[in-house]
Amino acid sequence: MRAMILAAGYGTRLWPLTVDRTKPAIPFLGRPLVGYVAEYLAAYGITEIAVNLHHQPDSVREALGDGSRFGVHLHYVEEPEILGTSGALDNARDFLAGDTFIVVNGKIVTDINLASAIETHRRTEAIATLVLRANPARERFSVVNTEAGFVKGFGGMPTPPVSTDASDNAGEGEMPLMFTGIQILDPGIFNYIPRNVFSHSTTDVYPQAISHGERVAAHLAEGVWYELSTIERYLSISLAMLRREGRDVEVGAGSFISTEAEVLESILWDNVTVEAGARVRRAVLGDGVVIPSGEMIENAAVVRRELIEGAEPPPKALKGVMRGDNFVVSLAG
Repeated sequence: MRAMILAAGYGTRLWPLTVDRTKPAIPFLGRPLVGYVAEYLAAYGITEIAVNLHHQPDSVREALGDGSRFGVHLHYVEEPEILGTSGALDNARDFLAGDTFIVVNGKIVTDINLASAIETHRRTEAIATLVLRANPARERFSVVNTEAGFVKGFGGMPTPPVSTDASDNAGEGEMPLMFTGIQILDPGIFNYIPRNVFSHSTTDVYPQAISHGERVAAHLAEGVWYELSTIERYLSISLAMLRREGRDVEVGAGSFISTEAEVLESILWDNVTVEAGARVRRAVLGDGVVIPSGEMIENAAVVRRELIEGAEPPPKALKGVMRGDNFVVSLAG
């Protein structure tokens, strides 16, 4: 069985952490984020993996290499123009179309039981199986509508609960289900993917397949699942995982924290320096950042000023300010 990791996105909501790399290439607790996905697939014996590239493609190549560090063999598939979640599959159909295959979003960290999802796919004889999770907090993930174990369609964002009292929300319907970004597909899905154009699975492919009577199975999963699409989510999830290990600071290669500095609840990438008298709390410090003596950084992301000068922030990016040799984005509010 082969797999594809979707890694071509821009990561605009993670900017400026993605100013010099794509989202799946950002470091996450000792490895690139996309490396977690590769290891996840390898744990289930899936080692032949395609990775699609568009934005900052060299950052993914540098982060993953040939995949051997993560127990897999990688095949890179370039997209000169970004093709979307199903257009990417079309672009790699020669690699994928021989048998059932797995597709995983490159921005997630999970321990969902993939073998159980594959069993559901085979048992239901579906053309596709979407791995879903309950969304009790009604976070802003599109609702997946199901009936008798099969996907029937896709809705908008869930309505936020109006009260913490479940009885007050009884009229809002059943708990919404959300898509995890993990899917098992049979080659027949290519009959519904348009050739050589941009397309998305949930808007262009699955609705068409369902309307033609194809079975798209819904596998409801439990377990750890994190999606790191914003700086705040990246930081809070990193800290949550660090706390499981009994620590609250991650220090990248070549980084130095003075014994006279205070660093708490923070993620330091590579070659970061925190000088004596500096204080850092709940922050992400990008590669090569220097926090000078007397500086206070709290609830913020910091990258080197030189990376930002002349760069145009994407529309969804948080606003930041220049402070000395650094560009600082506040996460407050």
